[in-house]
Amino acid sequence: MVTIRLPAALFVIFLLTHSASGSYPRAQNVTWRSTNFKTILTWEPKPSANYSYTVEFSAIGRDKERNPHCIRSTATMCDLSEFLTDLSICYTADVLSTPLLGELTELTEFPNTASSRFCPSKDTEIGRPDFKLTKDKKKTTLYVSDPITALFKDGHQQTIRDIFSDQLQYKVTYRRNKSTGKKVLYSKSNVIEVKDLDQGESYCFNVQAYIPSRDTDKQLGEMSQTQCTKDDNQSIFEVYSIGVIAAAIFLILLLIGFIITITVVCIKRRKKALQKEKEEVPLNRV
Repeated sequence: MVTIRLPAALFVIFLLTHSASGSYPRAQNVTWRSTNFKTILTWEPKPSANYSYTVEFSAIGRDKERNPHCIRSTATMCDLSEFLTDLSICYTADVLSTPLLGELTELTEFPNTASSRFCPSKDTEIGRPDFKLTKDKKKTTLYVSDPITALFKDGHQQTIRDIFSDQLQYKVTYRRNKSTGKKVLYSKSNVIEVKDLDQGESYCFNVQAYIPSRDTDKQLGEMSQTQCTKDDNQSIFEVYSIGVIAAAIFLILLLIGFIITITVVCIKRRKKALQKEKEEVPLNRV
């Protein structure tokens, strides 16, 4: 039988407790999410009540930095948009499992999980652009608005045109309304003229940012909402729904009925007035 003295037992318990206090689960699924240079690092799981997360990031080959809002935090995301200032280089990040804010520890190293490499100018997704349509007899013109980014320079919020400059183009996909056949054109300008369209026909358009200098799977941005021109030869049934047409017919019939009713009433009243006048006229003596 082995007997452990009390001081030795307490020492063992202290070591086990100290070791457990520094054992925190590692972050998992560390992922970069970036659209229009709004760049957020996300991970799992939500921490329990006895630990937190700290994010460290750095440009490749440079010293590590920290976002003050992502130190010993219970969040599972960290916005690094304003810290990744050099868009042409690549970054990595580490998510450290750390004690709660204000909790003392003698540990100098914490469990951490590294992210993949992220290069803002090559990897950020480009959001959908907005555009307006105008149409005349010769052409249809698209006026495209450059998507706004999360970046500022000299107090000005930058667009993707400010960042990519001449690298930015727009891909226009268009088709005749209610047709499946599509045509594509590319433009370096925000004002895009589409010619050789059939007169009087309705056409539908979509626009995407296109950056040919990027890797193939990152060249195209998110597709815009579809917009269609009006068909000059549309029948009333194509312009308006059946419900609208039925309501209009009902109102017209109601109006006609009202006019007929008023007319009949007026005629009857007029006849009665004439009859009364005849009855009141005295007979002439013979």
